[in-house]
Amino acid sequence: MTAAEGGTPSQTPAGGLRTRNTDGGSASKDRAQPRPENPEPLPFPVYDNHTHMEFDFDGEVLDPLESLARAEAVGVRGVVQVGTDLETSRWSAEFAANDARVLAAVALHPNEAPRLAAAGKLSEHLSEIARLATQPRVRAVGETGLDFFRTGEDGRDAQYESFETHIEIAKANSIALQIHDRDAHDEVVATLTRVGAPARTVFHCFSGDAALARICNERGWYMSFAGTMTFKNAPALREALEIARPELVLVETDAPFLTPEPFRGRPNAPYLMPHTVRRLAEVQGKSLADVCEQLAANTERVYGTWEMDTDE
Repeated sequence: MTAAEGGTPSQTPAGGLRTRNTDGGSASKDRAQPRPENPEPLPFPVYDNHTHMEFDFDGEVLDPLESLARAEAVGVRGVVQVGTDLETSRWSAEFAANDARVLAAVALHPNEAPRLAAAGKLSEHLSEIARLATQPRVRAVGETGLDFFRTGEDGRDAQYESFETHIEIAKANSIALQIHDRDAHDEVVATLTRVGAPARTVFHCFSGDAALARICNERGWYMSFAGTMTFKNAPALREALEIARPELVLVETDAPFLTPEPFRGRPNAPYLMPHTVRRLAEVQGKSLADVCEQLAANTERVYGTWEMDTDE
């Protein structure tokens, strides 16, 4: 069976895995340990709507094809592979074009924008993102947004320029927008309001509180919860989830980051997402099967079907 017929490629795209050095963090200490066992499979298949399978996390390598196979075995039927620069966006688009379990999102991460602007390359790179966004299995522009945690005042103009251009690219192609929002909730909301949010806007790795959840409820913006929602020190995220409209809730790994409890600090992967889904069901006070069905329906509403079109 070929990839176009719904099969999978024999290898991942050229370009290879990217190194993420944690500088002696917990992943470095744990990398000699075996990966966690597969969790109990979910009763209804769901999707990981934000993952980065191109990363080698400080020597912890899980081949993307093995990662997808392990995910399928526990009820994660597909993923959105997300780019953060031109290299990873091209890699993501190519991977999605050849594997029925993968859709792609393409963008320049907000922290890339000041660096590119300083080099005089921001417009050039945005033009290439716009070209990639026209591909049929690229279903989102992301991750884009504002990040005031690492970028100071001198880099914010470039972040705004990049964010606003990404919004327009998403609208021009009628695809979703995946937002990276760090220490910039008010500014992200103001920008979406001023420029006009795409019909399907997703707050990736939702990091807000109940107040931001109410804004998302009012505007019809999606809230994607990651493993952070399982952390003991994250009651505000669980409060936000409690009031979030169920039809606006998504789930993700942001792998290889933000691994859910009980494996916090270890490299993440899509196959570990059932831990987050189970905790999400507990917080919502619903049956696991019902939550899985709702999550799957929500995700397909945002990104469309994962099925391969034989003409692609």
